[in-house]
Amino acid sequence: MRYRPRRRAEVLSTLNSDRFVDKAPRQVVAELLDEARYLCSARTMYRVLEAAGEIRERRDQLRHPTYVKPELLATAPNQVWSWDITKLKGPAKWTHYHLYVILDIFSRYAVGWMVAAKESAALAQELIIEACTRQGIQPGQLTIHADRGSPMKAKSTAMLYGDLGITKSHSRPYVSDDNPFSEAQFKTLKYRPELPDRFGSLPGARALVAPLLHWYNEEHYHSGIALLTPSDLHHGRAPAIVAARQRVLDAAYAAHPERFVRGLPTHPLPPSEVWINRPDPSEGALQ
Repeated sequence: MRYRPRRRAEVLSTLNSDRFVDKAPRQVVAELLDEARYLCSARTMYRVLEAAGEIRERRDQLRHPTYVKPELLATAPNQVWSWDITKLKGPAKWTHYHLYVILDIFSRYAVGWMVAAKESAALAQELIIEACTRQGIQPGQLTIHADRGSPMKAKSTAMLYGDLGITKSHSRPYVSDDNPFSEAQFKTLKYRPELPDRFGSLPGARALVAPLLHWYNEEHYHSGIALLTPSDLHHGRAPAIVAARQRVLDAAYAAHPERFVRGLPTHPLPPSEVWINRPDPSEGALQ
């Protein structure tokens, strides 16, 4: 009798192990018998689980990591970048090329991109180093956000961030809203008429994507940044452009005020801050 608590603990430990936590007691008994081991009957296992308050759907006992919602703020260019990889169809069915793009979330400017034959942490790291060098990124200046794809989560990528003094951030699994800027940019690019349904070769894909990214950076009047181009905002030209546009509006109003039923038109300003998951003020108030 004195061994009963120890025996009960052994049964409970076995049932809650990583191997058996999602299996019914009868399955556990069968697997153990195949290994020439008998712990106890399935009925006894149920009694032990009941005594421990664990009689419920066994799969509910799986323990998943808790992922923190990323909350990232950018008030100027080169504070927060987002990067992702999307597939471009190749010349035959089931063939793809991979478009890597690093995007500044404040200006929406693509600071780096490439088309490659595969997804690769090593290639991504080369692109990150190149973009950081071109933008003059200093240690402690930048946060880079990405989803949880293999190149993004690679240990070598994390080590690179450490070497460059970059803060890493990842989306939560299956939460597309955690990486909205990269997702929106890929959607914009893929809806462009010059983008073919399939690319004939890797050099051909690179040749077609290059002018498309130039258009996005230098010519695309982005609705999210007051109809400025990403390049205008990224390189500090926005205040002068907005002021010049406002002078045109002022002159139009002065010439024909009757056309403006709401009074003097005002050109919108680009956002002064950009968030990935802006904190909910009510959450802090409840704490």
